[in-house]
Amino acid sequence: MDSVKQHTAPFDGRASRRLLARLRDIMAGSGTGQDRLDKIVTLIGAEMGADVCSCYVMRAGEVLELFATEGLNKTAVHKTRLRVGEGIVGDVAAQARPVALDDVHAYPNFAYRPETGEDPYQSLMGVPILRGGKVRGVLVIQHAARRHYAEEEVETLQTIAMVVAELVAAGELINPQEVFSTGDAALMPARLSGVSLSGGLATGLAVVHRPQLTIRQMVAEDADREQQRLADALATMHSAIDDLLASPSLAALGEPRDILETYRMFAEDRGWLSRIREAIRKGLTAEAAVQQVQNDTRARMSHLTDPYIRERLMDLEDLTNRLLQHLAGKRSEGDGGTLPDDTVLVARTMGPAELLDYDQRRLRALILEEGSPSSHVCIVARALNIPVVQIADAMNRIEPLDPLIVDGDHGTVFVRPAEDIQMAFAESVALRTRKEQMYAEVRSLPSVTADGVPISIRLNCGLLMDLPHLKASGAEGIGLYRTEIPFMVRSTYPDVAAQTELYARILDEAEARPVVFRTLDAGGDKILPYIAAGEEENPALGWRAIRIGLDHPMLLRQQIRALLRAAGGRPSLSVMFPMIAEVAEFEAARRLLRMECARAEADGYALPGDLRVGAMIEVPSLLFQLPALLPRVDFLSVGSNDLMQYVFACDRGNPRTATRYDPLSPPMLSLLKRLVEACDGAGVPLSICGEMAGRPLDAMALIGLGFRTLSMAPPAVGPVKMMLRSLDVAALRQYMNGLYDRSEHSARTKLHAFARDHGVLI
Repeated sequence: MDSVKQHTAPFDGRASRRLLARLRDIMAGSGTGQDRLDKIVTLIGAEMGADVCSCYVMRAGEVLELFATEGLNKTAVHKTRLRVGEGIVGDVAAQARPVALDDVHAYPNFAYRPETGEDPYQSLMGVPILRGGKVRGVLVIQHAARRHYAEEEVETLQTIAMVVAELVAAGELINPQEVFSTGDAALMPARLSGVSLSGGLATGLAVVHRPQLTIRQMVAEDADREQQRLADALATMHSAIDDLLASPSLAALGEPRDILETYRMFAEDRGWLSRIREAIRKGLTAEAAVQQVQNDTRARMSHLTDPYIRERLMDLEDLTNRLLQHLAGKRSEGDGGTLPDDTVLVARTMGPAELLDYDQRRLRALILEEGSPSSHVCIVARALNIPVVQIADAMNRIEPLDPLIVDGDHGTVFVRPAEDIQMAFAESVALRTRKEQMYAEVRSLPSVTADGVPISIRLNCGLLMDLPHLKASGAEGIGLYRTEIPFMVRSTYPDVAAQTELYARILDEAEARPVVFRTLDAGGDKILPYIAAGEEENPALGWRAIRIGLDHPMLLRQQIRALLRAAGGRPSLSVMFPMIAEVAEFEAARRLLRMECARAEADGYALPGDLRVGAMIEVPSLLFQLPALLPRVDFLSVGSNDLMQYVFACDRGNPRTATRYDPLSPPMLSLLKRLVEACDGAGVPLSICGEMAGRPLDAMALIGLGFRTLSMAPPAVGPVKMMLRSLDVAALRQYMNGLYDRSEHSARTKLHAFARDHGVLI
């Protein structure tokens, strides 16, 4: 077998700039798009010393068609086709990443097309033609000899692919709508099903968020001038972000600075900026350099499933688009033009700053192709009370100014809704409005059942933006403050001073109301970028929560230190340890807390007047140690989401099993009843802070079991309070005595019947 020739790339900066300049001349010349594409492949082959250069363009149905070639049989043009994922070219399109091979015949997915006459060619390099986050085609060079493709050659071909992308997107080769439209059904009413990222109902006209600019000039005539243009655009962008951080409208939200300050740090990322500057030195304009770096980043990261990394990629795309706007001297989309009075934004992805660019008074809903409930834009949208739905192909199925109905509660979007749908929606909105008025009326009323049983309603919070709901909802305090969210939005572990400032602000905002701080509950589906957890087969059962804290005691000690300093001199502090599986773990965590108390006193810090320490009931093993646990804790709180997951061996993240078991099933009700009885007997306060507590029917059952403290998301307070004020607890407890030993899958139907027969408002 012939050895692979080690080839030193002939592309220094001067050669690359010469090739790009000649491509610019072709793009500016006369002739059809096909004529220019033919000239481009001929030029690339000659300049890069390739025996073959070919361009495949994406057609409808995810088919790649050979559109131009220099070196293969010309008769194959417009005849040879490959499906996405078929052959080497199909793999490049499927993965949106370059492929460089010194022996194509050894490639496991090699697909032979005899009509092309490609038998003599052993080596191949292919790069995706990317624009707007979509693969528009594949650009390929081939050599007869076996050879190694240098990294600079790959980068050069990627840059050339950007030029070809403009040719494809301009519609000069094919109509772009042929690939990405929905055909004749585009004007018909449609019901799109997706995933709810933020609840609520809204109606309005579609405004399609297309921040990407068309880059007219790819090749720089003066590299120094382009570097200065980049520096100027970065300065104005930084200033604009700082203005956004300081805006009164943002301050009024109670928006935590962590999110946008993390976003601001992305704008100063040295690695990102150095790659852009290097691309300019190679001959690109500032705009082309920014876009090339983004295309490369997207291609390298698009296959990753880690939610934290994917969400950071969305932030980086937002910054890229924002920087391109500043380079072009244009204002952001949300600043210019006239929005409809009722605007529904439709976007592939969006960053938090982009959302805030739009007039908040006119925003009614947001539809994303990519997103997650924990993404920064969704966190900000929830603070604005904007429903958010994820629809995988929204950009292809929704046209600008299409009338839309967005059902954020059920993850559904109606496009160009028929009259009957509009009428049904209007009725739903009217009903929702009436209910919200009823909820508002009970906010200031006592949380007492119809037969005089007091129930404490508290909030689950995780961001400073949640705290204004504490007063508005009428809740008595915070039953669960998730401290991990500020850790997740930072790129480095926050130091003691930063944590102390945050916890002090939380206690200040809560005023005299109780706050229960849960220590860092990271791991599993909550990834911290600065702690390498490694791959885990079962993350929910893996290295997470208190296990990380005990294995890295300094992390837990620093958090406890910050909590003690923040609460120093205050009447009380409540600290709760998550995912305790045995009493020994609780004791180990409490020892660390005692060490920090001793340190605080030695350093001259005042301790809180009443330090209360509790544990989460999430792991079933702890239930078998209640006699040993109860004398050691000041309070307990049930995390019903994880407890149910572990009791039923049911992955709540798996759509096949997530809804298979009901929290209102006899085994779950029996387990919770025994826990309530044990805590009552020991005089240990017990609360519940999982999703059960925020659903009126489930909350009714919990009160019947004996729970007297329920902690929930802010929107659930009104419905739950209205329910409990119409509830006779004595009658419910007597009724539920007949449910614990039954064999049915769930007691939900019977509890519904009780509520209906006794006038309980659920």
